[in-house]
Amino acid sequence: MADTAYIVGCTRTAMGRKKGVLAKTHPVDLATAALNGLAEQCKLDTEQLKQVDDVIMGCVTQTGEQGTNVSRGAVLAAGWPIEVSGVAINRFCGSGQQAVNFAAQGIMSGTQDLVVGAGVESMTRAPMGADIGAPSRLLTSKYALVPQGVSAEMIASKWKLSRDDLDQFAVKSQQNAKAAIEAGKFDAEITPLEVTVDAGTAEAYEAHLKKFGRTLKQEKVGDDKVKITVDTDEHPRPETTVEGLAKLKPVFKPKDGVIHAGNSSGIVDGASAVMLASEKAVKELNLKPRARIVGMAVAGSEPVIMLTGPIPSTEKLLKKTGMKMSDIDLVEINEAFASVPLACGQDLGFDWDTVNVNGGAIALGHPLGATGARLITTLVNELERTNKRYGLATMCIGFGMGISTIIERV
Repeated sequence: MADTAYIVGCTRTAMGRKKGVLAKTHPVDLATAALNGLAEQCKLDTEQLKQVDDVIMGCVTQTGEQGTNVSRGAVLAAGWPIEVSGVAINRFCGSGQQAVNFAAQGIMSGTQDLVVGAGVESMTRAPMGADIGAPSRLLTSKYALVPQGVSAEMIASKWKLSRDDLDQFAVKSQQNAKAAIEAGKFDAEITPLEVTVDAGTAEAYEAHLKKFGRTLKQEKVGDDKVKITVDTDEHPRPETTVEGLAKLKPVFKPKDGVIHAGNSSGIVDGASAVMLASEKAVKELNLKPRARIVGMAVAGSEPVIMLTGPIPSTEKLLKKTGMKMSDIDLVEINEAFASVPLACGQDLGFDWDTVNVNGGAIALGHPLGATGARLITTLVNELERTNKRYGLATMCIGFGMGISTIIERV
């Protein structure tokens, strides 16, 4: 019988807008903040951290500053014991969630007892696509692959989703994020990060915080330098309206398209980390289980329309666990483009009152390799806050894949 994989801690950095407050922060340092926040949350000292079997970290654009095993670099930069190993993995946008799932599998198999599943992406410092070369002719001879935005347009057409449908969904994401930030719902999951920025960047971030009734913690450290605490997501635009979005031009189908910047996920920088433990580790280290992994699944889907993978991966997972969609209390689905969750929700039968209740990637941003761990982190915290039982995290993935995870609050 499989061992139980418990989530005993989960945290993330705030998400910084592209070229925003985290633009000068090295991706290793972003991941380091998440790891140290996780260790502090779990109350693990240096000696106890030696028991971490591995740090599995999702990262999509593994080139430049993210190209030399960002996981091992973060472990060392964080000051964790040198005995703790690290590996960077890439399942495109599903990387962070796959890292958590791999960590859970190590525990459930009985081969590991304490594993971190994490993710990081600095989309400012390692731009999306920087690692992409020419595609294989064997691949392109079989599939007429297109950019993901074109796939999102294809989904909107196939599922008969109008531009207004997408824009209404996008505004709801922004409204939910605004309400969550104003209520302090993300405070428990965000590890604050101190960074030094120029005065202009500090002023812009301060103005952003004021939109939510929050105050910037800052200290002047030079003529034009300010040390600030980044503890609030920078990407949400609480002033967003359907009328305002209607003025934006479609990006992928200029004449009659429905996908534009306002109903697509935000380009951001950030990191997230989840600590998973076996029953043995829970007892030995006096850890507090917060949730358990009920099950997980990945699935392939048609690679041209590409982004419908959450449908088969979730159907596969529900079948494996003997559950129904009606058993799920909360859903966190990545808002890569608004058409994706809307189409998946139609086919899977989502109760929309349970979906991305604190906003999603359209508002908060989608830091590629970190998003999956962020979804699970947010899901754990919201299950606790609302005293609910089951949560589903699911994501679409490039080249036609989906990943799904069900957790249970304990």
